[in-house]
Amino acid sequence: MDTFAEKVVVEPDDDRNWSMIIEPQRSLLDLRLGELWHYRDLVMLFVRRDFVAVYKQTILGPLWFLIQPILTTVTFTVIFGRIASLPTDGLPQFLFYMSGTVVWAYFADVLNKTSNTFVNNSQLFGKVYFPRMAVPVSILISSLITFLIQFALFLVFVAYFLLSGSVIHLNWMWVLLSPILLFMMAGLGLGFGIIISSLTTKYRDLRFLVQFGVQLLMYATPVIYPISSVPARFQWVIIANPMTSIVETFRYAFLGAGDANLAHLLYSFIFMLVVVFLGSVIFNRVEQTFMDTV
Repeated sequence: MDTFAEKVVVEPDDDRNWSMIIEPQRSLLDLRLGELWHYRDLVMLFVRRDFVAVYKQTILGPLWFLIQPILTTVTFTVIFGRIASLPTDGLPQFLFYMSGTVVWAYFADVLNKTSNTFVNNSQLFGKVYFPRMAVPVSILISSLITFLIQFALFLVFVAYFLLSGSVIHLNWMWVLLSPILLFMMAGLGLGFGIIISSLTTKYRDLRFLVQFGVQLLMYATPVIYPISSVPARFQWVIIANPMTSIVETFRYAFLGAGDANLAHLLYSFIFMLVVVFLGSVIFNRVEQTFMDTV
């Protein structure tokens, strides 16, 4: 039974030899971030597990990290660029779709994997105590490694198109803000993911809706179309999506086309903070009793 969650380190006295007392956690706001840092070695072990196990016993192995964004970009270019003839704000279609694919893939990967935290790790959670948040954090980091590999591939194609004479402008001030964009993507994926993972302990059918919902959300995000192509009366719907400003700013920073709006970014940043806070509180509450329902 995983009904205990708080670790208190005490100094042994008399004839007691223990160094830890595990007792029921009562405060929902006690997120135990210090304890998570104490288990950082375990987090890195989970990162290695997540990163290595993905393509274990596959023919191409880590090459799939590069093949996936290229195949997705080619598919989008043919279907949405050539057949549907969607605008790309004057950018080369391949770069336009790859920029959206790389950004969205990181957010979607973090959300999808963290949403199964309790269900996929129930046997491990029931055997040994450690901060349960270590698993979502490890997923975030392992997905970050994948993103960095695919982002490097994106920069290679940017350099190629620049040398080929394509009209691309790097906005260095916004490029320097890219770590903040990455932080926001990670926060949104983690926040939504741990909220869903907490709910799936009781409502298992949510698992089947997550991937479908993420796909639908992609079409409400300017991944395959620029926000400038959306009719003005509907743009507020797209802007209400916190991922919209991140994708648009990323394109503006590295390609010179898109809508980089500080007000929209501030909205997304606040939205991210709220989601992460609510997700952490809900996750903190559920982890105390989830073994009774999972």
